[in-house]
Amino acid sequence: MDVIKVSARSRSTAVAGAIAGVVREFRRAEVQAIGAGAVNQAVKAVAIARGYLALDGIDVICIPAFAEVDINGQQRTALKLIVEPR
Repeated sequence: MDVIKVSARSRSTAVAGAIAGVVREFRRAEVQAIGAGAVNQAVKAVAIARGYLALDGIDVICIPAFAEVDINGQQRTALKLIVEPR
C-alpha cells in the first residue's frame, strides 16, 4: 500500500476516490500532506471519501498524526491521516 500524497492543488474528489479505493482493497489508507493548503484538501478528501464508502456500508474513522519526511535533503513535518474502518 502506497501513501497517498496530497498537494494544495490536488482535486479533493480525485483524492477521495483514491482513498475509497485503497480502503476497499487494503482496509486502510494513509494520506500525507505538507502545508496548510494541502492539509485542507486532504481533510476535505477524507470527508468526501466517507460518503463514498458509506454507500458500500463501510464506516471509516480518521486518525491524525505527524510524520517526518525527507524532501530534497531537508526534514519536513507532514500531517498524516490514517483512514480505516470503524
